[in-house]
Amino acid sequence: MSIVGLHHPGTSLLHRTPAGVKLVAIALAIVALTLWIRQPWQVLPCAVVVAGMYAFARIPVRLAVTQLRPLLWMLGIIAVFQVIVAGWERAVVICGALFLAIALALLVTLTTRMTDMLDAIVAGVRPLRRLGVDPDRVGLVLVMTIRCIPLLGSMVARVTEARKARGLGFSLRALVVPVVVGALMTAEAMGEALAARGVDD
Repeated sequence: MSIVGLHHPGTSLLHRTPAGVKLVAIALAIVALTLWIRQPWQVLPCAVVVAGMYAFARIPVRLAVTQLRPLLWMLGIIAVFQVIVAGWERAVVICGALFLAIALALLVTLTTRMTDMLDAIVAGVRPLRRLGVDPDRVGLVLVMTIRCIPLLGSMVARVTEARKARGLGFSLRALVVPVVVGALMTAEAMGEALAARGVDD
């Protein structure tokens, strides 16, 4: 199973860059990416740049593929919906930009220790404490969100494999309903675990 947030040790420049700098840079890069991609052909040069960044960080191809593979099911569902509603060109633009944005976010998690990322997020949010924002809670929510992405992907994969094992054809309802139910049950279990540790108010 893919584990988003799994740190891959290394000595590249991306590994040595402070977590706060990487988080700001990745946010700006994702905004620029979504603003620039307006035509299907524009996805390709952006993909080349992102692939080059993975190579520069010396991330193994197998590891990158393992991290990104669970996202393909979700992107496939989005693509089908976009093709029906807005056409294939719009589907390529939206899914391409989303895939590359997630790939960039994954690159940050692969080259950054989770503790460093959490410290950077908490430090960045700390000035908002005067407005009633709890920096530690914000950091916890973001880290949990990152950790839950592969969990959702594995749910989709398990449901798909179970459907194939039963010889059933593709059904959007048969895919979405078990995934949603499983996600809600997991969220409830996480909530109970956090409450047991005194995280709730």
